[in-house]
Amino acid sequence: MSDPHRTTVWPALQAHDPDLVIRTLVALGFEETAAYRDEAGVVQHAQLDWPEGGGVMLGCHKPDGPFTQQPGTTAAYVVASDVDAVHRRAVDAGLDPSPVVEQDYGSRELRVTDPEGNQWSFGTYAGEPRRG
Repeated sequence: MSDPHRTTVWPALQAHDPDLVIRTLVALGFEETAAYRDEAGVVQHAQLDWPEGGGVMLGCHKPDGPFTQQPGTTAAYVVASDVDAVHRRAVDAGLDPSPVVEQDYGSRELRVTDPEGNQWSFGTYAGEPRRG
């Protein structure tokens, strides 16, 4: 039987400058778990884990690869128990986060764009309980 808490869905993105995106996400609170580089030192695959669960995978843009995505087109929502801390980290990293907003469904949220144009939302809403 598989571990029900194991992360099995990994948003994936490609970047023109994967090192810049990695530094940005680490500044926001992600942890760099792995970064595999080619002979030239270019990140081919990286895993960044969110301390509260889940994570993302990313690598350099491969326009002719079998799995390609235009850099700067990803949007992701990240559950964060302390969005004020994420907001402070974003400001400290020189990013321009939105103000923290109180949503009518009870979540506190903010949005920030990374240097390549990907949209990141951080909020306290952790989704509805699973059925059954």
